[in-house]
Amino acid sequence: MKMASSLRGEVLTLYKNLLHVGREYPKGADYFKRRLKAAFLKNKDVKDPEKIKELILRGEFVIKELEALYFLRKYRAMKQRYYQDNETK
Repeated sequence: MKMASSLRGEVLTLYKNLLHVGREYPKGADYFKRRLKAAFLKNKDVKDPEKIKELILRGEFVIKELEALYFLRKYRAMKQRYYQDNETK
């Protein structure tokens, strides 16, 4: 029983982290929230601890990918502003 409760905590933490990361999603936070909820509901009946761990790892990978996407978007915006300023001078 101890393992199931710790996995439940990990899943809840992952959900909260994804919600937090999804606030900056390009298609909007509401779109991201709906998709996130659907993905978690789709896997709500998974009982196998190994499969749950696998799904948690996939969720953590998604967080890293989203952070990379946001970083790249910010970098491109900054680069564009920098080169735009240089061209006008």
